[in-house]
Amino acid sequence: MGEVKKVRTVCRSCHGGCGVIAHVKDGKVIKVEGDPDSPISYGTLCSKGLAVTQLAYHPDRILHPMKKVEGTWERITWDEALDTIAGKFKKVINEYGPEYIVVGQGTGRDYESHLYRFANLLGTPNVLTAGHMCYVSRVASTLITCGNLPICDYRGNPKCIIMWGCNPQWSNPDEYKGVDFWKAYKKGARLICVDPREGFVAKKADLWLQLRPGTDAALAMGFHHVIIEEELYDKEFVDNYVHGWDAFKERVEEYPPERVEEITWVDRELIRKAARMYATTKPACIHWGVPTEQTINCADCTRIMTGLMAATGNLDAPGGNVLYVNPPTRTVAEFARHRDLSPQQRAKRLGGDQFKLGARVALINPKKAWDSILTGEPYRLKAGILCGTNPVITRANAREAYEALKRLEFLVVIDFFLTPTAELADIFLPAGTWLEQNHVADNWKRHGFVLARQKCVEVGEAWQDHKIFLELGKRMGQEWWDTVEDALDYLLEPTGLTWEEFKEKGYLRGEMVYRKYRERGFSTPTGKVELYSTVLEKWGYDPLPKYREIPESPVSRPDLAEKYPYILNAGLRTPTFFHSANRMIPWLREIRPDPIVEIHPDTAKKHGIREGDWVYIESPRGRIKERAKLNDGIDPRVVVAEHGWWYPEDKDPQHGWDVSNINILTDNAYETLDPAIGSTNLRVCLCTIYPCNEAS
Repeated sequence: MGEVKKVRTVCRSCHGGCGVIAHVKDGKVIKVEGDPDSPISYGTLCSKGLAVTQLAYHPDRILHPMKKVEGTWERITWDEALDTIAGKFKKVINEYGPEYIVVGQGTGRDYESHLYRFANLLGTPNVLTAGHMCYVSRVASTLITCGNLPICDYRGNPKCIIMWGCNPQWSNPDEYKGVDFWKAYKKGARLICVDPREGFVAKKADLWLQLRPGTDAALAMGFHHVIIEEELYDKEFVDNYVHGWDAFKERVEEYPPERVEEITWVDRELIRKAARMYATTKPACIHWGVPTEQTINCADCTRIMTGLMAATGNLDAPGGNVLYVNPPTRTVAEFARHRDLSPQQRAKRLGGDQFKLGARVALINPKKAWDSILTGEPYRLKAGILCGTNPVITRANAREAYEALKRLEFLVVIDFFLTPTAELADIFLPAGTWLEQNHVADNWKRHGFVLARQKCVEVGEAWQDHKIFLELGKRMGQEWWDTVEDALDYLLEPTGLTWEEFKEKGYLRGEMVYRKYRERGFSTPTGKVELYSTVLEKWGYDPLPKYREIPESPVSRPDLAEKYPYILNAGLRTPTFFHSANRMIPWLREIRPDPIVEIHPDTAKKHGIREGDWVYIESPRGRIKERAKLNDGIDPRVVVAEHGWWYPEDKDPQHGWDVSNINILTDNAYETLDPAIGSTNLRVCLCTIYPCNEAS
């Protein structure tokens, strides 16, 4: 029996990046625990991270490349798989052009730098990501407003926190860990919660603003109205560092609390109270989540909230929302060689002329890809490679996504399991988990750290995603390195460290400087916070932010509301699953065996629904079923449902992808998307509910 070796590494079971100590015995990880020396998670680790051994050694995990022959999967070698893919891709490029190949990713296993390098050197502008409505949309919107993404500075001891549509202790999103929020709260920070549902954070808050789903931008404009009317803004900052303040003030006048109450359902006095608390308690920060991005108001809502940080003097101030300084590694953009994609190829990006903010951050809206495949307009995509993504479950109007991927002539999927999306592929490539990965982790985030994710073990023939792009890229004649570790040396070169040296250090932290704008302004065309956006103006969009009514709501579609009287608030997070992942993990499925739809007790009684009943949820696009949980912490006019559900225990190749998949119900019509970045309305639409036995 071998001894137990402890390997210090970094989790990637979600976006968290928490520190982990993996216990390795006889070439196998036998358990993991939180690393108390982690500079960002301090020893904490959530259920998803703790269950990674059940993921890595799951009996259904695919551990070798496969190809589909007459509808049946057959095992092949890595050489055959990569040669087949390279041959197909070269044929498409020669006959049509590289833009006929779509490269797609999910929320990521930290391989964005490698995926984009592969796509750019391939010459395709068509990269399909979740970024149009998740995180990158926030980055893109803040880039044109204040030059970078402002992050809540919990280390600077905020005295007031607005938790806006986020539950970080369950989701550990991106730069944030729930533990940082909780420490600040325990130190006495005042807490404002903006959420349609009374969850843990709302119960702890000084003020809970229970808004109508999707109306966040109007509420934020209401905050501005109070702050301007009562002169609570930072005049010195506004006079010197804000572009377009007078025009913005004029726009804000359209949103008095009385009107905002009508739009959002939040009491006007509560709006005033919350705005005053945020503006007068210094320092204060806004911690925002993806619900504000997954509507037609995506970019403008982000810009309005950035305006709140600026107007109150909390932008880049200690304890406010700050622009952290990252360690001096090579950036993802430099590694990915975005500049190598020619202007001619960029001009061929699907939807690039329509969603110019999305094009600026090098992504396409999914419907543009589906339409290309299904209609041939403006040209028909011929091949694709999807890495760590399950769009059949996670993209709006899922039936359209399924039909499009089914018709794509040649599809490669890189993943752990045969998901409903992977079952549509021609070639399956087995990916390594984060236990099987060497990487400079978190090098795309804005929290000021990079972390050493060290490979603990190898499992079967699985390769880490980075190696797959590296080896496939070399077969396509692209410029790569001999090994993954050589590529990491290149990433780390400006720091003076090699990968082996960085591994020993564990992490690097950038040297933080606050209020950098006093020396060099903001990285925008005017050098100021652009509440009047010169970039959007140049592109032909409204330069001032505003609230747009949700395209499918009781206000915008009263005709539809007669048949579908409830507002569906989709995407309820759980502490066990990461989007469509983890439904096959026994520990996690035991905690959350079924998909949950939360219904107010009065609404449930009206329909004869009891706690635990299976309930149909129906929208104009279809119906699914989830199990009822009664919750008097939601409005009786709203139902709240989980997303990401499929049934890996169903061994049919479809794995029940359309039984409880909330995106059967969501819409992706172009008129419902954010006009600048193409964000999809994944969060809000109209629906009705009824017990399953009634319709069955």
